[in-house]
Amino acid sequence: MNLNVVNLVGRVGADPDVKYFESGSVKCRLALAVDRSSRNNDQPDWFNLELWGKTAEVAANYVRKGKLIGVQGSLKIDKWSDRATGAERTSPVIKVDRLELLGSKRDNDPGAVADYGNGDTEF
Repeated sequence: MNLNVVNLVGRVGADPDVKYFESGSVKCRLALAVDRSSRNNDQPDWFNLELWGKTAEVAANYVRKGKLIGVQGSLKIDKWSDRATGAERTSPVIKVDRLELLGSKRDNDPGAVADYGNGDTEF
């Protein structure tokens, strides 16, 4: 049996990077900050997310920096050759299948983003 499922809840680190292709496809990239359950760690873990199609359109229209979201998807490894050195590079990416917009009206307040990381954030 093969299993590759990732579930994450966190805050978006920047506004979505959206690309529209001539074929009609839509691709959206996001960075997601996820707090660890340990109180000793004050730095979040960062994940690169990739969304396609309708899910990408929803993210483009409704997700902004600081927004609390939940995602479900699978881990993939992007591979490419470095143009300068020719060395092979890799980067882990979460290919999102499901996006949940979470949080409250407070999340829509620009001042709420400044609260992230001071311990007041609820997950």
